[in-house]
Amino acid sequence: MPQLTVRFWFDPSCPYTWLVSRWMREVEQVRPVRVVWQIMSLSILNEDRDDDPEDDPDGFLWGPARLFAAVQHQYGAEAVGRLYDRYGAMAHGGAWGPVETVLTAAGLPTDLATAWHSSEHDEVLRASHTAGVSRIGDHVGTPITLVEPEAGRPIVWFGPVLSRVPQGEAAGRLWDGTLLVTEADGFHELKGRHHEPPVW
Repeated sequence: MPQLTVRFWFDPSCPYTWLVSRWMREVEQVRPVRVVWQIMSLSILNEDRDDDPEDDPDGFLWGPARLFAAVQHQYGAEAVGRLYDRYGAMAHGGAWGPVETVLTAAGLPTDLATAWHSSEHDEVLRASHTAGVSRIGDHVGTPITLVEPEAGRPIVWFGPVLSRVPQGEAAGRLWDGTLLVTEADGFHELKGRHHEPPVW
C-alpha cells in the first residue's frame, strides 16, 4: 500500500489537539502514513468574534503560534513536528520551562524564542492558517486534517476530539474508521459524548 501524506493543522496550545497529535504519531507506526505538520491559530480563528471561546484576554495563544510559524517558515514541516513533540510534552505534561529549553530539545536555534513576542511571522501564520481553514470553513477548530487517497479528491475533517490516546493497532483502527466515515459523500459531522478531561 502506498504511503499516504496527511496534512495536519494545529494550534499548539490546545490540549485536546495535543492528544490527537499523539494519536497521529501512533498511526504513523501502524499504517503507511506520513504526517506533515502545519500551524494554525485559535487567535486568528476567533479574532473577529464578540465573545472569546478560548478565554484568552491577554493574548497568550499568539505566542506559541508565532513561534511555530517562525519554525515552519525557516525550517519546514519536519522541524515543526519535532518541536511539537517536545513543546507539547512540556506544555501539556506539566514540565514547562523557558522557550529556549524547548527549542534546544528540538534541535533548533534558541534565537527563535524572540518570535514568541514578535509579529514578524504573522503573515506566514495567517497564510498557513488560511490554507487549512479554507479547506473546511471557519466553523471548526483545531486540528484540521486533510488527506488525498485519490488524486483530485481530498478529504478534510476537524478532529477527532480525543481525551485519551489509542495505542498500537487501536490507533490504526480509529484511523481506518475515520477515513471510512469522512470519505462518504455528504459527510459533515460526527460527535460523541461530552468532553472528558485530557488523560496524558
